[in-house]
Amino acid sequence: MPRPQHAVLPLLVLGIVPLACGDSTAGSSDSLSSTSVTTATTPSGSATDSPTGVPTTSAGSDSATGSTSTSAGTTDDVSASGSSGFKFDTPQGGDAADPDTEGPAPTCHVVDDMDAIGDCNKEAPPDSFEPEVQWSWGNQNGSGGSSSTPLVANLTDDNGDGAIDLCDVPDIVVVTGSAFGGQIHVLDGATGVEHFAIPTPVDGWVTPAIGDIDNDGLPEIVAATPGGTFLGPSALMAFEHDGALKWTTTDKFNHDQGGAVALGDLDNDGDVEIVCDDLVVDHEGKTLFIAPEQAQWDFAFHCTATTLADLDGDFDLEIVLGQAAYHHDGSVYYNDVSLKPGFPSVANLDPDPQPEILLTNNNGITVLEHDGTVKFKDIKPTGDNGLGAWFRPSTIHDFDGDKQSEFATSSAAHYSMFEPGGKVEWTANVDDGSGWAAGTAFDFLGDGIAEAMYADEVNLYVFDGNGVPLLSVPRSSKTLIEYPVVADVDNDGSAEIVVVSDVGYDDQQTAPTVQVIRDKQDRWIQARRIWNQHTYHVTNVREDSTIPQYEPHSWELLNTFRTNAQIEGGSLCKPEPPM
Repeated sequence: MPRPQHAVLPLLVLGIVPLACGDSTAGSSDSLSSTSVTTATTPSGSATDSPTGVPTTSAGSDSATGSTSTSAGTTDDVSASGSSGFKFDTPQGGDAADPDTEGPAPTCHVVDDMDAIGDCNKEAPPDSFEPEVQWSWGNQNGSGGSSSTPLVANLTDDNGDGAIDLCDVPDIVVVTGSAFGGQIHVLDGATGVEHFAIPTPVDGWVTPAIGDIDNDGLPEIVAATPGGTFLGPSALMAFEHDGALKWTTTDKFNHDQGGAVALGDLDNDGDVEIVCDDLVVDHEGKTLFIAPEQAQWDFAFHCTATTLADLDGDFDLEIVLGQAAYHHDGSVYYNDVSLKPGFPSVANLDPDPQPEILLTNNNGITVLEHDGTVKFKDIKPTGDNGLGAWFRPSTIHDFDGDKQSEFATSSAAHYSMFEPGGKVEWTANVDDGSGWAAGTAFDFLGDGIAEAMYADEVNLYVFDGNGVPLLSVPRSSKTLIEYPVVADVDNDGSAEIVVVSDVGYDDQQTAPTVQVIRDKQDRWIQARRIWNQHTYHVTNVREDSTIPQYEPHSWELLNTFRTNAQIEGGSLCKPEPPM
């Protein structure tokens, strides 16, 4: 059963100030150049007609700003402000902690082959949802915006013990700039203070990937050289955890705007391979093969996020472009030239045990069986049309608590959740007529119903199980294939949301480049402390950034795609969470 709808109250976050009914102005904070409250009234034809309150800040700068909990460390770079305000239907004196469900203490190292041990609390206080902007970072009205999905991993030794491990504060990796020349920035997850920026220019529209590609116990960052429509193909570059350039590939891949790097051990030999679009290289950057170009690309839509999955059950990984898939040696697994190229996601979407490929492209939604056989294709359930309306990555999760995975994707004017067969369960109005943005989901309260998230050209939205907006935070972007991510970015045992902004179609950047949003009381369920690539599906990477030699089948475990896992659902929780 979906949870009941609740009214969402207007809040001013970053110094939360409750507004009286009818107020159109907000108070000021010394730590901000300006603050604002936006009220998102759901247009007719969407999930609800109820207004929703919008906690946000509209300020941004080169240094981070945030709430009192982020004041540790370099206080000169972090401004703080006190806060007080409403809770959303939270019982008086409620406490998320329950000693009876706590497992062993967390460790600094992965112990269950995927994660370190975390807090095993099963559920947050009922309906507790009190979001605030924990910190923000970046320039406004300049070239410092980001149209690339932010990533999360441990890249720095924060506690000074000489090791980089899970006892350090996670870092957020954000790429600013464009295809003509972007820059990688590594930010402290707790404060937003910049640890360092990598001077080597990268393609700001290609989402990097993070992982230990050379088995040295430290993660690397793999990005693309500047490229695209006007600059020609891009090469791949690998950087050490401290930003030192490791290698650049000789061969390149074609793309127009956007793209994403993926990591995996394709042949189970213990060495990591790197894939971007149709280029496949080894951990030293040497080309293994280049897959044939996908057929029928539309103009300006040569962009994809290739994923890796064991489609045929032999434990090694196939390279899944969507229209086609290839074995690790470059031989064809399937190739259906009747399909338009697009964005693939992999999950189990029917009763049989094999995975399906969900393909979203310019013709709509297509689902393929694990061998590439078409299950259904080119459906447009919301009726949206227009160039690029369905050319957007999808998200897979159990959105309604029925123990079955559904999927969500945008269709320009709408963000919708679909049953596996394509039936629309709910639709919310969004503003993303030009871009190719994606979304994610997370069960913040641990109640079995995941909240969906989507960042369009003007707002980040968080939707409840009925598609009703719980939260909207102003942001700006022309949108490529970036999306918000959820991770425990400050190692406090509670999930946070990370969203980026760039200049919009008015050539103005109206929000900080990076915003991190938390529950004010840190009651949200703990998420993993990593998000390493655009096609993240949890089992593709351990929490310490190492890449599994034999990747567990995500569709047999979580059955999600582009969503994070709750630590409380881990195998080491005592007692086990209910099925």
